[in-house]
Amino acid sequence: MGILDRIKKLLPKRKPPEPTNNVPKEKENIRKSFGKYCNENHGTSDEKLCPKCTALLTTVMLKIQRCPYGISKPVCDNCETPCFGEDATNNFREIMKSSRKKMLLSHPLMTIKHKIASLGADYAKMQRDKNSTEKQKTQEEKAKNRIANAFKSPKNSSKSKKKRKKK
Repeated sequence: MGILDRIKKLLPKRKPPEPTNNVPKEKENIRKSFGKYCNENHGTSDEKLCPKCTALLTTVMLKIQRCPYGISKPVCDNCETPCFGEDATNNFREIMKSSRKKMLLSHPLMTIKHKIASLGADYAKMQRDKNSTEKQKTQEEKAKNRIANAFKSPKNSSKSKKKRKKK
């Protein structure tokens, strides 16, 4: 038993991190973004929404509640599996993209936290994709080796058997 093993036994064991509920933060961020967008583009005031934006926001809020990722969901505007439908997803992403500057001026801390969460999700995706491509490459190499071994000429294999017998 080495010194490091003894030190590890003395240190307290770490608990695995508990998942945090990101849904309320995401909903608040979306509501405020919709308010800023609608005030700027549809002439409403005090973050009130026009009927079109209200309908889209209602759809988004219902779908967020049923998100397949659960409480540890990624940021919706970067999600790989959007659950709003194609048209609603495009409208949602447009609203979130165009309200970023207004949100940065009016809610800077919220916007920065949202961007950090988005970057974290992007990093996790990048790592996952990197790992999957590495696994895929190793599997392809193994398959190529198997195929190459299967198609070796019988002459070579018999010579190698004779050499083994002589030894």
